[in-house]
Amino acid sequence: MHKELAEEQLVNQAFQHLLDCYMASPHRKKEEIITKAFHFAREAHKGVRRLSGEPYIMHPIAVAQIACQEMGLGSTSICAALLHDVVEDTDYTVEDIENIFGPKIAQIVDGLTKISGGIFGDRASAQAENFKKLLLTMSDDIRVILIKICDRLHNMRTLESQAPSKQYKIAGETLYIYAPLANRLGLNKIKTELENLSFKFEHPEEYDSIQSKLASTQAQRDTLFQQFTDPIRQALDTLGLHYEIKARIKSPYSIWNKMQSKHVTFDEIYDILAVRIIFTPRCREEEINESFNIYVKISQIYKSHPDRLRDWLNHPKANGYQALHVTLMSRQGRWIEVQIRSDRMNEIAEQGFAAHWKYKEGEVNEDENELNGWLRTIKEILDDPQPDAMDFLDAIKLNLYASEIFVFTPKGEIKTLPAGCTALDFAFQLHTFLGSHCIGAKVNHRLVPLSHKLQSGDQVEILTSKSQHVDPSWINFVSTAKARGKIQAILRRNNRELQKRGEEILKDWLAKNELQLTSSILDKLGEFHGTPRHEELFLQLGNHSIILGEKDLDEILGRRKNSNSRNWLKYVPFIDSEKRRPKTNPKEPLVVGQGFDRKKPCILTPSSIDRYLFPTCCHPIPGDDILGYIDNKDRVEIHQRACPVANRLKSSYGNRILDAKWDIHGNLLFDATIEIRGIDRHGLLHDVADVISGELNVDIRRLTIAGNEGLFEGTLELRIHNRDECQAIVNSLKKIEGLHEVQRII
Repeated sequence: MHKELAEEQLVNQAFQHLLDCYMASPHRKKEEIITKAFHFAREAHKGVRRLSGEPYIMHPIAVAQIACQEMGLGSTSICAALLHDVVEDTDYTVEDIENIFGPKIAQIVDGLTKISGGIFGDRASAQAENFKKLLLTMSDDIRVILIKICDRLHNMRTLESQAPSKQYKIAGETLYIYAPLANRLGLNKIKTELENLSFKFEHPEEYDSIQSKLASTQAQRDTLFQQFTDPIRQALDTLGLHYEIKARIKSPYSIWNKMQSKHVTFDEIYDILAVRIIFTPRCREEEINESFNIYVKISQIYKSHPDRLRDWLNHPKANGYQALHVTLMSRQGRWIEVQIRSDRMNEIAEQGFAAHWKYKEGEVNEDENELNGWLRTIKEILDDPQPDAMDFLDAIKLNLYASEIFVFTPKGEIKTLPAGCTALDFAFQLHTFLGSHCIGAKVNHRLVPLSHKLQSGDQVEILTSKSQHVDPSWINFVSTAKARGKIQAILRRNNRELQKRGEEILKDWLAKNELQLTSSILDKLGEFHGTPRHEELFLQLGNHSIILGEKDLDEILGRRKNSNSRNWLKYVPFIDSEKRRPKTNPKEPLVVGQGFDRKKPCILTPSSIDRYLFPTCCHPIPGDDILGYIDNKDRVEIHQRACPVANRLKSSYGNRILDAKWDIHGNLLFDATIEIRGIDRHGLLHDVADVISGELNVDIRRLTIAGNEGLFEGTLELRIHNRDECQAIVNSLKKIEGLHEVQRII
């Protein structure tokens, strides 16, 4: 009884805190309907608990708290957040919600129910499909996706109570889908937290290592910040502005990402500290002028980098972000980025304009056009469904991550495009007809090919010909989701006839051999020819890339000896077979059956490692963070958690992800590849070989080096026991004179 009273008090306190935050916000006060939604949700979820043991109602309250406090949303969104799990988890229907709370709240709750994939349940479906549903719903009311992001943020904050396999799935999905979505909607603070939490659960050791290094270098950064900003404060005081200067520290995930992409250590990252100047303009019309006045003032103190001035004041990013970025050389010899923003711009950068533009009384904002333009692009892709949901997700991600450039039409109209896009992307952006018949373009009155990459400020005229048709090679150089989607749609239409012909060829051939077309036969032929998708098999039959013969018949009838037992061995090319086991027949791969416990980790030992598959996309070695994936034949593949293929699998097939751990203890040898770059000199190769074979006593399987104009690059293929040994080799190689970049290739 005492426990029940304590829990009730806890729930009431959490709700009161939510109500207090709402009442302190600038929204119109509608506390009655919020209180009504709370009581309704509490009653609906009565007796249900989360995995952490707390009453379930604490989750909807926490989601509503994020929506109110961290996104600045109003009563409609708060009510929808409180009710977001009611329809999915209880006997209440959307009609019940509509009768009690009205059509608007019911519409948002219905949208949230539609896109729920049972993220924490066994009924999780392919997440790419959920993402598709999510985007379709989002085009009706942006608040659906905003509340979904709040829901995901709270789930990430409480991920500790989940099993490791669920943690990897949810963290991977968050990095793949929700963080870029939050970024695209201008929710910078939430995006950063989602990334950091995902990183923390996927790579706990690296996360802790970076956190401790950030803590140990804090005093150093504080001193640098103080010395750098003191002269700036004195200069700004002369302008008579009301301002504050803040230090912005790079997030652990951003630091780790940079360490991976640039192949540098923590100590080699020089932009961990940035400086933010946030000021209150004298009037809104003057905020851009005053931003530039601040820039002029501080660039008189420090030398600015000529190529690193970023003007997002006159041309805001597509997610509404506005600021002026300048990079200055400090007196300590370090480049430091300074971000200049007004308080309004800062609020948009922190909370996202999506929370403000559409639902505040009497306000219409130009930002609406930006967001609706993006939603239109997504709808166009959705209108032409892709056969593969992962292709769709990748296409959308191209738009989510891209930064923008500004391109002019021949008439001087400005068009916003993702950075790195080509003349062909621009043609498809204007019109599908222009794209599909494009033969080239004139950029700044100069003739360029379709693949020419556009720069900000280019004036582009598209040249077309009626005789031109879409070519499959175009897919290799377009970068926008819209162009890629249109090209694929046109190619699919062109391929349908060939596929039909291929199907007829296969049916005739099977009939001659007294067989009938079945899914099983298609699967066998697809695997035999390396074309698992049936449409691709028909296409290759239709254009005569595949000619059916006796070997195909053997494959269908299972007349090849030992085909199944040997086929999977191609997955384990990098484990040294001599040391791995005595020369006996290879073990059959582990097959996940009904009694298999998915909650227990797969333990990789010298005796069990033969039973797992190691695809060639990444080469995990003992010490790497790994996970298991149950493939279509119920066998278990082992991937590095940071492997790009694993990221896709976590997002699309999360319910097939397993936890996996090493228990090898240096008994086996694994292949690892190390890439080296540096300045060429006499005797360098001797030094490299001496360190590896002499000092470290490691076998070199292959060494490839090429020199060009005084520089060299090469790869070393080694046999090692584990990740620590590999890191020791990398550290030793870095000490060699002239070697500037040393990294292990995944």
